[in-house]
Amino acid sequence: MQRVGGAPFRHERGLDELHPRMEDYTMKLFSAHIEDLRSLYTSNLKKALDMEQKITEALPDLIENTTDSELTQALRTHLEETRGHVSSVASLLQNNVGDEETETCKVINGLTTEASDTIKDVTDPSVRDIALIGAAQQVEHHEIAVYGTLRRWAEILGLSEDATVLESIEAEEENADAILSEIAERVNVGTGGFPQAERVGVGAPLTPERFTT
Repeated sequence: MQRVGGAPFRHERGLDELHPRMEDYTMKLFSAHIEDLRSLYTSNLKKALDMEQKITEALPDLIENTTDSELTQALRTHLEETRGHVSSVASLLQNNVGDEETETCKVINGLTTEASDTIKDVTDPSVRDIALIGAAQQVEHHEIAVYGTLRRWAEILGLSEDATVLESIEAEEENADAILSEIAERVNVGTGGFPQAERVGVGAPLTPERFTT
């Protein structure tokens, strides 16, 4: 018998009766956590599908309004990649939830609107190319973040096949961003852009192989 605040306290029931077994309790917490993460994962897959569909709709307008030939080719190549991403993410949703319903990606709505505004607002063709590269790279950076996050969640959930698909998409987004950086370096210099000391370092020189899907 113990005393708490001056009053007697009786252990009328054992700990096993008061609480479930510790291993059962731990398993319940773990399962609930995974189910929450799975819901978060599928919700963001739906947003990723919406994102890719909207990028597919927006890219032709960017392509039509570019004047630099390498930029045009890079955007055309990435349009084809993006169509593949739509198919891949749709398949992941089918496998996970049995449908291809989307949820609105608010971020991509803002980014594609900014790109459309750039086309309207910038009249100088060479400056517009620079602005469109910037707009496209903002989209790429968001996509890289999205797929990096989804890939990690898939790994935690034990969805190894999903993780492989997402890693492949992430790599294509990173490659597209690197190509845009290289084109930007040349276009910026060609328009009397940034002094050498202010430029950001870039990767390997452009080669035709970089544009292959």
